[in-house]
Amino acid sequence: MPRSKRARVVHESKTTKKSHKEHTRRLYANIRECVEKYDHLFVFGVDNMRNTYLKDVRTEFADSRLFFGKTKVMAVALGQNPESEAATNLHRLSSYLTGAVGLLFTSRDPQSVIEYFENFRPLDFARAGTVSTRSFTIPAGLVYSRGGDIPASEDEPVSHTIEPELRKLGVPTRLVKGKVMLELTEGQEGYPVCREGETLDSRQTTLLKMFGVVSSEFHVALKAYWTRESSEVKILEKRQGEMEVDGQ
Repeated sequence: MPRSKRARVVHESKTTKKSHKEHTRRLYANIRECVEKYDHLFVFGVDNMRNTYLKDVRTEFADSRLFFGKTKVMAVALGQNPESEAATNLHRLSSYLTGAVGLLFTSRDPQSVIEYFENFRPLDFARAGTVSTRSFTIPAGLVYSRGGDIPASEDEPVSHTIEPELRKLGVPTRLVKGKVMLELTEGQEGYPVCREGETLDSRQTTLLKMFGVVSSEFHVALKAYWTRESSEVKILEKRQGEMEVDGQ
């Protein structure tokens, strides 16, 4: 039997989603406004993106303005040539707006900004698809919670409850009187989880996290910055084919 048209639910209140064009216009307008408001504009890139650490940067620069993402819109807002640029020489920054990059408008001294980001390099657990920055091998015998990364006298054996998970991840372990033992064939000194320079998969990153191994560095790389008073652009990241000296 067909549904009765009388049974329709009518919502009295409706919410209108902001269109993509509205977001684009707002981003464009905000960037143009910041060009007039702040003394300096930095272009930065992010390695091993983590929202948590990007929030830390936003908190640190609460007196500034940070934009991340929508590189094409940011490039248009700054200007892609002398005729369309928001201020003199700003178009020279547009070539750096590719990949995972953002804009930082600030009136702080440029050297203090540079020093902050040089020192802000928190470590975190690696994600699948990233390149390992170190090698990690679980030693044979009794398995400790840090997998041999620290002396056994400062560590403690892993709980027997995680032994099934280790075996599921391919680690040749078994329980011996309630203790997790790593048993390998003769001649093997340990179970290699990863080697420096190789691309990590999800199994490897899970094991690294289980043993508390942090090998991924969050880093904000400053590429270039512009100063409103002088209209000068200074290059901080030398790219292939670029000269050392850069003028206005």
